[in-house]
Amino acid sequence: MKVLIIEDDPLHRSYLNEAIRAALPECDGVLEAENGNAGERLARDLKSAHIVMDLQMSQRNGIEAARTIWKERPETRILFWSNYSDEAYVRGVSRIVPVGAVYGYVLKSASDDRLKLALRSIFIESQCVIDREVRGMQQKSLGNVNGFTEAEYEILIDIALGLTDRAIAQRRNLSVRSVQNRLQQLYVKLGVYQPLGGQDDEGRFNLRARAVAVAFLRKLLNHSALERAEADLSAWLARQPHD
Repeated sequence: MKVLIIEDDPLHRSYLNEAIRAALPECDGVLEAENGNAGERLARDLKSAHIVMDLQMSQRNGIEAARTIWKERPETRILFWSNYSDEAYVRGVSRIVPVGAVYGYVLKSASDDRLKLALRSIFIESQCVIDREVRGMQQKSLGNVNGFTEAEYEILIDIALGLTDRAIAQRRNLSVRSVQNRLQQLYVKLGVYQPLGGQDDEGRFNLRARAVAVAFLRKLLNHSALERAEADLSAWLARQPHD
């Protein structure tokens, strides 16, 4: 069994290399890639089915790399090892995991023993391992605990990209009224209607812009999420008929 590390920090790669060798005596080789692009190539060329991957990397983030790897080999087992449990990252991973895939999401703040246990659980025992903090965010992102449904999150992404109500309706196959209703639900959940200093926010703020700002502050959105969304939007626009 060979394990591929995809991580842009050399110190973290070295740490993971040692952890893998200590946790997996079955491992007969550890390969390293310094970004998502290199990781995709190595995974493809070497047919590596066991991967430990960072999420935030300077060249091609982990979510994009994992999406490509899973598309080509859905049986690949991936342990995401990240500093972040933000909802944007958790949703990003949840969206790309193939049905039945064995994977994990462990924070870099976890103990050495926790990381080693996750490595064995995922790569040897075929068990998914999700840190408690991440699991709680997953439950919230599924619409529980005042979280956002996937439909509401799509609308949030679309207004962050600058789409009008009519364009969102066209893209999501909705009526304009349905889009507006979902926007109202978003505004309520984000609290942008709440008065500040006794003033009515509706007269003070552009609610769309305020909703996006609050979403960034709450880490519902981040650069990686919008980067992926912009690519998806460009592909959608390219498919639209020209006037």
